[in-house]
Amino acid sequence: MEKIDIKFTLNGTPHELRVQPWRTLLEVIREDLNLTGTKEACGQGECGSCTVIMGGNTVNSCLVPAAEADGQEIITIEGLPNGNTLHPIQEAFVEHAGMQCGFCTPGMIMSAKALLDRNPNPSQEEIREGIAGNFCRCTGYTKIIESISAAAEVMKKEE
Repeated sequence: MEKIDIKFTLNGTPHELRVQPWRTLLEVIREDLNLTGTKEACGQGECGSCTVIMGGNTVNSCLVPAAEADGQEIITIEGLPNGNTLHPIQEAFVEHAGMQCGFCTPGMIMSAKALLDRNPNPSQEEIREGIAGNFCRCTGYTKIIESISAAAEVMKKEE
C-alpha cells in the first residue's frame, strides 16, 4: 500500500512525514520522531498511558490513525517543560508524589493539562472525571489528585 503525506505541529515544531496509512499516531511519535515519553501499555485505548493533546483535546494516540494528525497541533509530555524548567503540573507530580512506577504519569499529566486548560479551578470530583480515562496500577489516586490540585493552585498564582 502506498504511503501518505501528513503535516502537523508537534510540541511547537512543524513536521512533514510520509507514513503507511495503517500506522497510529503513537507509533509515529515514538518510532519516527523518537519521543518516548508517550507510553504504550494496553494498545486498545483503555489505560490512557498514550494520552496526548491533539487539537486541544486529549486522545489515546494508540487509537488515532496517523492520517488524522494531518493539519493538527499535538502536544506530548515532552512539549510541556519550558527549556529545563518543568511545567507546574510536572513539578507538582514530583513534589506531591503523584507517580509511583511512572508508567502512567505522562498520560495522567497530559489529561491534567487538558483539564486545567478548560477548568483552572477544578473540584476533586472534576479532577477524578478529568483523569477517568487514565489507569494507574500502583496507587489509589490520592497522590495524583493532590498533585493536580496543587498544580492548579500554582498555575492560578502564575497568571
